[in-house]
Amino acid sequence: MLNNGFVATASPETLRKTTLGEDSISAQHVNLETSLRVGSKIGGHFVMGHVDGIGHLVAAEQTATSWEMTFSAPSYVAQYIVPKGSIAINGISLTVAEYNPEAMQFQVAVIPLTYAETNLSQLQPGSSVNLEGDILGKYVEKFLTSGNKHQNKDGGSFITPNFLAENGYL
Repeated sequence: MLNNGFVATASPETLRKTTLGEDSISAQHVNLETSLRVGSKIGGHFVMGHVDGIGHLVAAEQTATSWEMTFSAPSYVAQYIVPKGSIAINGISLTVAEYNPEAMQFQVAVIPLTYAETNLSQLQPGSSVNLEGDILGKYVEKFLTSGNKHQNKDGGSFITPNFLAENGYL
């Protein structure tokens, strides 16, 4: 243990999928948040703290009430981005305000406290960021693509695109 921090070991997988192996702001300053305690009220977004890939800040604009930040995402992360869904950027769980699938870019609105207390305020256009897609989207994809492994008693799938649309997911 250090006086002003701690030492951690990063696996090769972590260095490949995150900014920790880079010489960047995101690698120099890491946002840490405690995990949900067993028995705690569940609220907010469903993210796990496992980085899926690296994106980049495209633009940041201060408004009267927030910072509107636009990021790019690789396709394997972008497939889980939906407007009003959640995404973790450098470990900060945020709501997607807008999503442009053609450009694989999304926008979030960051309140001043979050902007000031995290490393988002240190980013410049082009800065690398760690991205984690919503875990619920990953599970929906898995169930939709798993074939007949998940069937109801009549032999049909429990989760179908029609079921998801009827329940507000598509």
